[in-house]
Amino acid sequence: MAPIDVVQAQSEAATRRQTLVAAQSTRRTTELALKRLIVAGTQDPNWSAEIDPTDRPDFAPEPIDIEAAVRRALSERTDIAIAKANVQSNDVTLRYLGDQTLPQADLVASYGLTGLGGTQLITSGTGVNRTVTGAIPGGYSDALSSLFNVKYPRWTVTMNFSYPLGLSSQQASVARARVQLNQVQAQVRQMELQVATDVTNAALTSQSSAEAVQAAQAARALAQRKLEAEQSKFEVGMSTNYFVVQAQRDLADAQNSELRAVLNYRKSLVELERRQQSLEIQRQLIAD
Repeated sequence: MAPIDVVQAQSEAATRRQTLVAAQSTRRTTELALKRLIVAGTQDPNWSAEIDPTDRPDFAPEPIDIEAAVRRALSERTDIAIAKANVQSNDVTLRYLGDQTLPQADLVASYGLTGLGGTQLITSGTGVNRTVTGAIPGGYSDALSSLFNVKYPRWTVTMNFSYPLGLSSQQASVARARVQLNQVQAQVRQMELQVATDVTNAALTSQSSAEAVQAAQAARALAQRKLEAEQSKFEVGMSTNYFVVQAQRDLADAQNSELRAVLNYRKSLVELERRQQSLEIQRQLIAD
């Protein structure tokens, strides 16, 4: 080979060696992250085991309904539910403060029983000439008897009417509550818009990732056909092993690109699902 070809091959080998080192580092880091999710502690035998993946992630494009995903997110996201509950709370407060500026009438009715008992005096005469002629003995049991027999019921009905004089403080409270209600409603609309935007972006990313997988599959198929053509030419002496190895390299790159596109698509589906979940589930997914 010409010296320039040797240098080019050595440069390509050095570049590939750097790529290999980076890939090995990524593999070890990812392996540790996966073990952390599987094992319960460092005493687990799987912690020191080496993970050798044998199955490739499959690609099965899923239909994505963006409108349905947005509706689901708006109905299931707990942060939006909390914001709507705040709107309802502020609305109740506003109505309550508005009622405080109106006249107020309270009607109170009560019903009670009275128990009477004790010694009864028998008298004769009237006025200062009234004298005691006898007595009927009695006691605590007489009071209880009159109470349980409902001999002396008592009814009480009262009505209170009040009218606020000077409504400056009440009106200020109502105005303040109305401003707070408008602010909370604006926050809810802004939050719904943000959620719809995030879900739509995640759905569009998933669709783009699916198209990227299909393009990578086509590129891999063409690289496979190119390698087969170079091998056929090499067998009849119309090509060299350099071009065959180069075609093998291109096929490996195409396979890696296809695998990376499939992984990106799977991640985009997870992200789309995460955007539709409640806030607690999102935090759990982030923690995982």
